[in-house]
Amino acid sequence: MLPVGRLNHFAYDIGVEEPRDLIRAVEEGGAVAVDVGRFASPDDGGARTAAGGRSEGIFLNTFSIGVHPELVRGRERWAHRLGDRPAAVLAALRVPRSAREPMSAEFRGRRRPLWLLFADNGARHRQGLGPGRRLDMADGLLDLRIVHGGRRPGARLLAAALAGPAVRSPAQASVRLRELRVDGISPGTVVAYDGEVTDVRGPLVLDKLPEALTVYRPLPATG
Repeated sequence: MLPVGRLNHFAYDIGVEEPRDLIRAVEEGGAVAVDVGRFASPDDGGARTAAGGRSEGIFLNTFSIGVHPELVRGRERWAHRLGDRPAAVLAALRVPRSAREPMSAEFRGRRRPLWLLFADNGARHRQGLGPGRRLDMADGLLDLRIVHGGRRPGARLLAAALAGPAVRSPAQASVRLRELRVDGISPGTVVAYDGEVTDVRGPLVLDKLPEALTVYRPLPATG
């Protein structure tokens, strides 16, 4: 795989920030194995799609459930008229206002209300309030962030943003895990993964496929 593309966070974290980085990677033969994130129905037969198959998908960047998938849908709805960035801003303004109730999910036997569960494929190393960068794409970890249910999502999401992604607070929690099972998901709940949106039919397991993909990246500078 050759990672490249405008606003491609995976390519950026691999070190391919512009086309000449990719050319240098191919010329130098800088191949590296990276993890692939995965969500799937548990093996106990929980979540099945309408066609009888499993709910499943893979992601290189992010997976989310809660208000974020609706933000993705809103952006797609208006992007052809407004462009990507204005559509994303409009979705961010409208979706939190229209969301009345947080979703409910169960973690380790405890049911919790939440506005957002967001998983990065790999640990992000952050400074300040920025999104940070994944320095090791084969670390076996999911970088998870949960914005708790409570007041309307706008206030909760704003508080989580101001606190920073690595800070535990009444509004949010952050943790790094190799696997997470999410039970109690209502049928038809929408999830987003790498910009794609789909619905699921029940419980999910988030985990990693270790070093399942080989990509080309620039070799580290020497000397």
